[in-house]
Amino acid sequence: MILSMTGFGKATEDFADKTVSVEIKSLNSKQLDLNLRLSSFFREKEMELRTEIQHLLDRGKVDLSIQVDYKTDEPSAVINSAMAENYFKQIDALAKKMNSKTDVMGHVLRLPDVFKQEKKELTDEEWKQVWATCQKAIAKLITFRQTEGKTLEQEFTKRINLIAGCLTEVEKSDAARLENVRNRIKNNLDELIPQDKIDKNRFEQELIFYMEKLDITEEKVRLKTHLDYFLNTMKEPGCGRKLNFISQEIGREINTIGSKANDATVQKIVVQMKDELEKIKEQSMNVL
Repeated sequence: MILSMTGFGKATEDFADKTVSVEIKSLNSKQLDLNLRLSSFFREKEMELRTEIQHLLDRGKVDLSIQVDYKTDEPSAVINSAMAENYFKQIDALAKKMNSKTDVMGHVLRLPDVFKQEKKELTDEEWKQVWATCQKAIAKLITFRQTEGKTLEQEFTKRINLIAGCLTEVEKSDAARLENVRNRIKNNLDELIPQDKIDKNRFEQELIFYMEKLDITEEKVRLKTHLDYFLNTMKEPGCGRKLNFISQEIGREINTIGSKANDATVQKIVVQMKDELEKIKEQSMNVL
């Protein structure tokens, strides 16, 4: 089943003393590019969080933010009274000595280490609550990826079938193409060299050799195989990189058919196939 790398999930949970909000979004990327926006309170869990997200999401440019709003008014910082008093005495003495009128207390409150951050320890219970909210947000993102993946699968199937239809048109016109090339060469030769001067056996040998270079039977068979392989691979988990490789192989066969075609009708069909393939390549970059 195809999964898109694009996704979004959000979860908010109310607990006895706080509200936890988690938001996560992802875009396509070759590897996991994870950006976490956490308060310092959760920094000790950062590596654990990264490991879990990599296991669940595999690839993508992922942004995750965790916000916790506490329902009780707890001071986030306290004044270092001893430090503040020491600063005050020194600044006040200096101001009096220099006969300067200044807001001593205002200056003191802006000096380093006057405020001390209260450092609380993260408990296992608190982290369980936060992680449970994260899991809900991630589950919503995965559901989003699955929905987008179904849309991509329908799009790929449509484009692959269109290329297959073009290949059928190439096969229908192939016999006429070779006959037209043969007649064109013969007519051009007749204009340049009189019939009695042409070695018929040598001409047929050279013509056969030239026509073999224009034969696209192998390319048609390989292209059909690659198209079927693409459709089957879409059913595999984590098939994004594989689909990219198969797209490249499809492109090689289409290009070879175009270079060997030597026919305006086939060239037009090849252009249509290339157009459909470019749409596939563009979308396949977003497949997990």
